[in-house]
Amino acid sequence: MGLLEGIDGPADVKAIPAERLDDLAAEIRAFLVDSVSRTGGHLGPNLGVVELTIALHRVFDSPRDAIVLDTGHQSYVHKLLTGRRDFSKLKKQGGLSGYPSRAESVHDVVESSHASTSLSWAEGIAKARVLSGQGDRHTVAVIGDGALTGGMAWEALNNIAVDKDLPLVIVVNDNERSYAPTIGGLADHLAALRTTRTYERMLDWGKDTLQHTPVVGQAMFETLHGVKKGLKDIVAPQGMFEDLGLKYVGPVDGHDIPAVEQALTRARDFGGPVLVHVITQKGRGYQPALEDLADHMHGIGKINPETGLPFEVSGRIWTDEFADEMVRIGKERPDVVAITAAMLIPVGLDKFAAAYPERVFDVGIAEQHAITMAAGLSFGGMHPIVAIYSTFLNRAFDQLLMEAALHKQGITLVLDRAGITGSDGPSHNGMWDMAIASIVPGLRLAAPRDGEQVVRQVREALDVDDAPTVVRFPKGDVAEPLTAVAQRGGLDILRDTPDAPDVLLVGVGAMCATALGVAEKLAAQGITSRVVDPRWVLPISSALVDEARTAGQVVVIEDGLVTNGVGQALSFALRESTVRTPLRTFGVPQEFLQHASRGQVLDAIGLTPDVIATKLIADLL
Repeated sequence: MGLLEGIDGPADVKAIPAERLDDLAAEIRAFLVDSVSRTGGHLGPNLGVVELTIALHRVFDSPRDAIVLDTGHQSYVHKLLTGRRDFSKLKKQGGLSGYPSRAESVHDVVESSHASTSLSWAEGIAKARVLSGQGDRHTVAVIGDGALTGGMAWEALNNIAVDKDLPLVIVVNDNERSYAPTIGGLADHLAALRTTRTYERMLDWGKDTLQHTPVVGQAMFETLHGVKKGLKDIVAPQGMFEDLGLKYVGPVDGHDIPAVEQALTRARDFGGPVLVHVITQKGRGYQPALEDLADHMHGIGKINPETGLPFEVSGRIWTDEFADEMVRIGKERPDVVAITAAMLIPVGLDKFAAAYPERVFDVGIAEQHAITMAAGLSFGGMHPIVAIYSTFLNRAFDQLLMEAALHKQGITLVLDRAGITGSDGPSHNGMWDMAIASIVPGLRLAAPRDGEQVVRQVREALDVDDAPTVVRFPKGDVAEPLTAVAQRGGLDILRDTPDAPDVLLVGVGAMCATALGVAEKLAAQGITSRVVDPRWVLPISSALVDEARTAGQVVVIEDGLVTNGVGQALSFALRESTVRTPLRTFGVPQEFLQHASRGQVLDAIGLTPDVIATKLIADLL
């Protein structure tokens, strides 16, 4: 039996002889490559934290000591060492979550996979334990160098540093590329810290190899020492953390288990907050991941484990439409600039960056800064496009409201992975964006129904220079073009009827295809319908109100929250215009949706043509 098969919890990890730990690390890597290549998931980050996670569970006593992982995509090794070895349904319905999950284990503390939150969580946990007389319990926050670019992490550090007795250990997992290569002043600072290891080794070499030639050896030693001291005086790398009041330990080779254990033990026994700087290699032990400069191995689908290549080449996705159009726009409009929050490639800005590198700004994991910076760029005469995942707009609502909308700045937010994303779980579904946007004065929101509309509506958004605009589209393969049979008042009519329809079906974005499916099923029962795509769904247009005025019933189908979504906005607009046509909305319920495929989630919440049509027919017949 292998070592991994005998691990049911942290106590088993502690019991493994030190000389067998490298064997355990090798087993874990082999398991990860084999399992994740079958299911898909976050491979590169987990290959990089194998030894670090082993050391954490040997030094600390989870769950008595809380281990908070930031972000949770590095949790696979932690799951294995806490007894969860069935990865056969990873990220699938009924299987393990791709992130920490309280429902799975008492060892999982924080479920959200949004970055930069671990230090605030950890400070709160540690303070609570001290206040309740449990100061002998430790709290550990493991934060990547990329997540450390987030402003919330520094807000927490500012407070942690003043509590000299707090039993809190901060582990900075520094692999230079938490998602993509980490950039900015912090990245430069960590690079300087990594550089100091070279001079430590030079100094050791001077001691060890020249000791038998005293004159030359001493001279060389003094020279090396002077170089090292001079460089440290110049960059003072650990000074930034120590000046804040944090004890700094490192840098430590994150793949040397004894070294990591020693550093963590020192930190645990210090008696106050300590930052341990651990250097790891993303994708360690798997050559395709090590050679993956584009970070395709960060999160993968099913791949051939021998080559690292996908078994199936994916088709054209929604993001591709935006990516190609951005290059064309860049050539035509020198005022268009782009901002990304540490996700240049996933949001499709890599092609634009290659063509116009001086017009792309990667701000790190800092969505609040991204939107406020965009407002400033707009004021300065540019039209910025902020491209982020829909779920991450949640983090920057105040900036959207108070910095962009209040100041009437012409910025465009392009929200990838809007609606139901599925397998990444509750924190990654893009189901809140329309509800958030609906209460922002002056904001206009477009929901393209297909790739052609992505191209058109991004360009339309760029023509708005006195208010923020939002263009949202889902994850996955782009929808087939849906041709309008007529256009009225800015609305695209996708299916029409010569007389007043029994049902006016309003499709929002990708839900237009669902609305057409519902219309077919209604027609089979003799119920007439008209299907419209408002295109710009917020604010509600007067043309859409007019269409509702003559219909027997209005049905809105949207892949955002029913609460405060497009349907609710239309309901309010109808009441304001004294239109008494009854309205019904089908959308996402106000609850956190557990991981499953997108289709399974849509089916579970009743957002499919069969379910919607069945309910409408029951009401109408």
